[in-house]
Amino acid sequence: MYDFLIVGSGFAGSVLAERIASKLDKRILLVEKRNHIGGNAYDEFDDNGILVHRYGPHIFHTNSSKVFKYLSNFTTWRFYEHKVMANYQNKLYPIPINRTTLEKYFNKEFRKDGYARKLLNSLSEKRHPILNSEDMIVNQIGTELFKVFFETYTYKQWHKYPKELNASVCGRIPIRVDEDDRYFSDKYQFMPAEGYHILFKNMLSNRNIEVELNTDYRSIINSVKFDKLIYTGPIDYFFDFVHGHLPYRSIRFEYESLRQEYFQPCPQVNYVDDSVPFTRVVEHKYLSGQKSNTTTISKEYPQFDGEPFYPIPTDENRSAYKKYKAETGELKNVIFCGRLAEYQYYNMDQVIANALKIFNKIANGK
Repeated sequence: MYDFLIVGSGFAGSVLAERIASKLDKRILLVEKRNHIGGNAYDEFDDNGILVHRYGPHIFHTNSSKVFKYLSNFTTWRFYEHKVMANYQNKLYPIPINRTTLEKYFNKEFRKDGYARKLLNSLSEKRHPILNSEDMIVNQIGTELFKVFFETYTYKQWHKYPKELNASVCGRIPIRVDEDDRYFSDKYQFMPAEGYHILFKNMLSNRNIEVELNTDYRSIINSVKFDKLIYTGPIDYFFDFVHGHLPYRSIRFEYESLRQEYFQPCPQVNYVDDSVPFTRVVEHKYLSGQKSNTTTISKEYPQFDGEPFYPIPTDENRSAYKKYKAETGELKNVIFCGRLAEYQYYNMDQVIANALKIFNKIANGK
């Protein structure tokens, strides 16, 4: 007999399992269909001893001291600021766009931020209201830079053009006029010193938590007694696709181990040309800070088939999700939490913050 059955061991499921077990002293069965805990944040050492992120780079960044303090209970940290460059016609440009990007692209020198700001103001095409991601970016930098750095890359990533996607997709990426080349500007930017797999192991090392891997919850739900269910998987799967399949974007990864110290000058290079089939190359030992004579890279090929990674944020898809959301109101003692269960394009820290918020409601009997 368990107090909670939790489906999925990513951040949403693991945070709730840890809080409920340690603070409420409740018994939990945590089921995971994969052969490891940690969801898409899982990392492991490859054959060459390089710590690789198996489902794409997961860079921890947040402005929330509450989230950072909470995770610090389960890991020590390594200071890390993520750097990204765009490969356009075999030339590398800092991303997000900053003053250095503009100088290199236009082959001009802008000695002061004000000159770069004036250039962007002259290029921008004011759009009102902002209805989609194209409007969001063209409003800031104009059509030329939008087509070079955003349009093709976004289509490869989502199989949707920016004008088909909510403004929040491209709106996540800032436009800068200084020389700041950090991908994020959050207060807390770190990586778990021993890797995410150790963070999750520490999080779930509680006598009240029983973990069952390689298990689809449907195979055990009728044979296990529990009081409440927390579900973090795809919401359409939970309801047997009664309102149809919600579209998700998946990724196919190609890993290569290379007998050289480094492959590229920064952790991540985005390929913004349509002549290149993959979206980006990640060099993993930048993320861990390891020193080695070999290196491991991964190339990412977005696709529809495969594990669901990203809800596709369009108005049409959001409307389809709301049909499933309405179904949840008919259920008692079932909580839906996380990117897939809420069909929401959350960052990691947002998933954690939301899980902590849901825990507080559970603790207060709501």
